[in-house]
Amino acid sequence: MSGLAGLLAHHVKPGIYRWHGHFPVKDVRHTVEHAGWRFAEVDGWHGPTKAEFLAAIGEALDFPDYYGQNFDALADCLGDVTAGDSEGWVLLWEGWGPLAREDERAFSVALSVLGGRVHADKGGRFAVLLRGEGPDLQDIPSLD
Repeated sequence: MSGLAGLLAHHVKPGIYRWHGHFPVKDVRHTVEHAGWRFAEVDGWHGPTKAEFLAAIGEALDFPDYYGQNFDALADCLGDVTAGDSEGWVLLWEGWGPLAREDERAFSVALSVLGGRVHADKGGRFAVLLRGEGPDLQDIPSLD
């Protein structure tokens, strides 16, 4: 988990990354939480639409009941996601490729909104790991 280890040890700046680590989610969760970070997972393989992504991320990050499941509501609720007493958050987006292929605009907006939280000065560190196959993403670096 070398790239992930660098992120968790603050050697790599939080951001949105492609990650090809083939570790079971439970092992990734354990590693992240053992390092003092919070962990959330979105399963894009079983929810490849915009609506399913918005529902899944709300569930993964335990958004309040008033979360409207649209991109404005996502941005608002992400602004309230704080690290608390942890080092930060790692969001593993497993299977991002189906949404990226089937609804390029929604995927682009999702990355933009997530990127806004990554670069926010409040709430603590926030990193997004895109794992799985998908279209080439020229502006997204690899964490491998």
